[in-house]
Amino acid sequence: MINPSAQGWVDKFFSKSHLLNTTNLYSNKDFYCKTRETGFIYGHVVSINTREPLLMNGWTSEEVSKVALVNTLFGIYQLIEKNPEKSKFIDLAFDFYNLMHPKGFSFFKKILPSESKAIQLEKIIDSRVQTNDNIVSKNFSHIVTNALLFIDVLAFYNFLTKGELTKDYVQKLEEIIVGVVTLSLTIKSNKSHYDDLLIKLFETSVRYTKFSGFKISDLNALNFSFLENDLEKFYLMDLAGMAIWSDEKMEKNEVAFLYDLGSILKLEHFYIIESLTVIDEFIKKYRNDIPYFNYSNPIKHFYDQTTQSVVMLITRNKKRLLKELTESKDLVKLLAASTTRELDTNEKKRMKKQLLDVCKTIPSLTIFLLPGGSLLLPILIKFIPQMLPSAFNENLDQ
Repeated sequence: MINPSAQGWVDKFFSKSHLLNTTNLYSNKDFYCKTRETGFIYGHVVSINTREPLLMNGWTSEEVSKVALVNTLFGIYQLIEKNPEKSKFIDLAFDFYNLMHPKGFSFFKKILPSESKAIQLEKIIDSRVQTNDNIVSKNFSHIVTNALLFIDVLAFYNFLTKGELTKDYVQKLEEIIVGVVTLSLTIKSNKSHYDDLLIKLFETSVRYTKFSGFKISDLNALNFSFLENDLEKFYLMDLAGMAIWSDEKMEKNEVAFLYDLGSILKLEHFYIIESLTVIDEFIKKYRNDIPYFNYSNPIKHFYDQTTQSVVMLITRNKKRLLKELTESKDLVKLLAASTTRELDTNEKKRMKKQLLDVCKTIPSLTIFLLPGGSLLLPILIKFIPQMLPSAFNENLDQ
């Protein structure tokens, strides 16, 4: 029995030959379709593609994601090498993550030189999956951030086929993913505030690209030229389908958008239909197990739940927050002004910076400094004036 949270689990995984991913893989599409069947592409793993079924009873979602990520990386290695060796794979995976992340990244600060490469890889994979455990994914069932773990697999494929990680590959891939998802959501005839929130969730879930006012007008504005293999194209099509499926409706213009995307990616029409059919079947089969799909509007549920959490934090820290706010008259005025008019770009930047400075001084509010925490700032800004009306009146009169 493997315990993915105990040291040595990678060696144990590979020591049991029946656990190795030895399924015959004849093409990139074979590999991708088998990976998609496990739910890894969709951010909800229901199985791990091994020769014999792998029991995951009692595993946390993070533990499932860790093993699934290692197994999928090994699957790509197997697809390319044909005669894969465990030790060589571990060495290559370690070298790959060294290139993928800047020096001093938190992965490597935890690694001791005396540890085996397998143990070192365990720590990297653990941190890689745990970085999903931010304020966004805790409230959003990991569905978005875990779906983006396949970026690692695509980058590893790039590394293995070229012998190096192409400069800016991951950044360009993330940019095009957010661009495609954004357009998939904006193409809706009845676009809601919650679709904007889903776009922001994708933007805050990527790892290597910082988005600020990311604007894309149409598919032709995206740079698809650097895409070199079918794996990337299949993945983009499935992510677009997932985004459009979020409201469980398929409008004519959305279908037309997907066909336009497929045409640009040079995918055959039958694959577009297959992609949507598989997504629909997967979600209908497993929706009761996926919190994201258990609500009529999962984005609205996320927003409502998160709003309640933020209000609770404000209430619990009201006195301390009041004290900090009264020491920053400019921030108070900006917050008050935001309730009656749209702030300009400079005012928004000043307010965000000062508000984050306040959050740094209150331990319970440091969640807003975590990855994805900035997504919650608009909720904080909205409710502070409601929770502290007297403080605003006193400061504005001075």
